[in-house]
Amino acid sequence: MDTETDLTVGAVARLAGISVRTLHHYDEIGLVSPDGHSDAGYRLYSRRNIARLQEVLFFRELGLGLADIRRIIEEPGYSRGKALESHKEQLIAQSSRLLAMVDLIDRTINAEQEGTKMTSEEMLEVFDGFDPVEHQAEAESRWGGADAYAESNRRVSGYTKQDWLNVKGEARALDEKLLALMAGGIAPDTIEAMDIAEEHRAHITKWFHDCTPEVHAGLGSMYVTDFRFQKNIDKAGEGLAQYLSDAIAANHERSARG
Repeated sequence: MDTETDLTVGAVARLAGISVRTLHHYDEIGLVSPDGHSDAGYRLYSRRNIARLQEVLFFRELGLGLADIRRIIEEPGYSRGKALESHKEQLIAQSSRLLAMVDLIDRTINAEQEGTKMTSEEMLEVFDGFDPVEHQAEAESRWGGADAYAESNRRVSGYTKQDWLNVKGEARALDEKLLALMAGGIAPDTIEAMDIAEEHRAHITKWFHDCTPEVHAGLGSMYVTDFRFQKNIDKAGEGLAQYLSDAIAANHERSARG
């Protein structure tokens, strides 16, 4: 190994602006592996490894999943142009949804300034026909007990339309994180997925009621056993409900282990 050019995993992580954990993961799945190791056993990355990493990070910045990136880099017959064109169409569709959300927010600013609460029709508009109050209340009565049910009702009774838009926005951000892990082939029982599941639990505690790990595990089970919940969650991406449920279950086990 040429020690003047080979870099340790820590040095590469700092230069690339990513975590050492990410580099370890890329190595474990064979996407970007170092050429060798130092006498002390540390990974050493050559210029060739770093060039491949730069290519991977470029496509990650464009939003492609790790499986697609591997095909682009490694499969001679895989068309980069076709992959990017397909991804561009997805981004255009996503941008249309975001523009629609911006328009909806603009239309609610005046009502928010006046402290106006949402009507039932507006609630269904924001949540695409899914009433979170109705179904959250049902979930809490089954898994959270009377105290959680009462606390949730007390909180949401004062929410304005902007509050509910904030609830949806935060939930959507969590969905996007989980979908990115799914696209990258990351299992739901990994630290990354469990950490997002913990963020999901904190989201429920913030907006509805104190969501203990036990209550969260019950909700996670309902997300796949109740068709209404599964259908609504999977609107963000096919299979998301199952992935979220599995991540919640893994996070609950982690919590139980202390």
